[in-house]
Amino acid sequence: MSLSIFNLLGLSCQSLIGNPLRSTLSAVGVFMGVAVVTATMQVRNISEAVIEQQMNERESPILYLWISDHQSGKVQSFTMDDVEFLNNNLQGITKVITLRFVWWIDSVQFHDRTGHPDMTIAVTPEYQQVSGRRIIKGRFFNSTDVEQYLSVAIVDDVLANHLFDNMDPINQRVYIENRPYTIVGVIESKDIFPSMQRQGLLMIPLSLDMAITGNLQLDELMIGIQDLDNVDQIKTQAISILQKRIPTQQYGDWVNITDILEQRETLASISQALLVVSIIALLVGGVGIANVTIAAVIQRTPEIGLKRAIGATRFEIMLQFILEVVIISVGAGILAIATVHGVTIMVSQRFNLPYQFNYNTAKLSLTSALMIGVMSALFPAIRASKIEPVQALKGD
Repeated sequence: MSLSIFNLLGLSCQSLIGNPLRSTLSAVGVFMGVAVVTATMQVRNISEAVIEQQMNERESPILYLWISDHQSGKVQSFTMDDVEFLNNNLQGITKVITLRFVWWIDSVQFHDRTGHPDMTIAVTPEYQQVSGRRIIKGRFFNSTDVEQYLSVAIVDDVLANHLFDNMDPINQRVYIENRPYTIVGVIESKDIFPSMQRQGLLMIPLSLDMAITGNLQLDELMIGIQDLDNVDQIKTQAISILQKRIPTQQYGDWVNITDILEQRETLASISQALLVVSIIALLVGGVGIANVTIAAVIQRTPEIGLKRAIGATRFEIMLQFILEVVIISVGAGILAIATVHGVTIMVSQRFNLPYQFNYNTAKLSLTSALMIGVMSALFPAIRASKIEPVQALKGD
């Protein structure tokens, strides 16, 4: 007697159908294990998607530095030498630039419409590179704007929609504090601070702000960060470099994605805890499969003896038990993945969470179930293959 793989599959299916209680008990263990693994991966995927969404709504990772003397209360300014020195000595950054928050601008006038930007900043042409903002229309500031002190301005899409409605903002003339400015670009709106309400952003060249106010002080530095994992290292390195130049100065700092970094750390801790739970759930399912398979071997000893007596090989006996577990693992695993997928869709729609089915997650969950199932059934299957026909038929 020699059984093909199709014969063995047929016999395995008949055995599972003929013993519904045993099959159900094995399937429940696999279902729970795969469900926990899949749910864990879904929680991680959704959390990462939420963090990525938050990152996209913010400016690129930026370290802000400012000078402050906490003892005397005096505030001094940076110099362009500081900017150049940091650019030459800091590693893992996109660029170090300076900017100034403009407090003397309250409103922007276009025809009969008035806009009140919630923030106005004076920047250099490198600001776009550091902030990661995309130009929607027109262009960003260039060297000509800076060198010739041109009265040009850039607005974000929120302020542009308010002022110009359906009109093209580019080359439109607006009035800022009764002074005419030409809009040269529209930049995408992004959050600078956490929980910031976007009411509009206005930008003018830093050189123009200095010429108008006569204030040559540089208030803050923006340091673009390439790798999120190096934020603390870059901050420490930047402050250390500056203190070597002026040891008496005190420096304040703030990273615009601190809250997101904290969320990442929390997510990492939760993911590790859930991973442990997933492994335990799979192992419990594997133990259940092993126990049920051992009981099945004992119960089916006469059947095994009969098959061996009519020519079934030890390998075929072992393979049949393993195939039974594979069928259970695949069926219960697919059902668990589909169930968790359906629940995740409902939860994500209810709470407006970003979710997309991840085939890699399904593959990992199903592969884990198969590995645990086969490993759990391997010892009982080997034991079944070693049963001698004569002893089995005698009932020994």
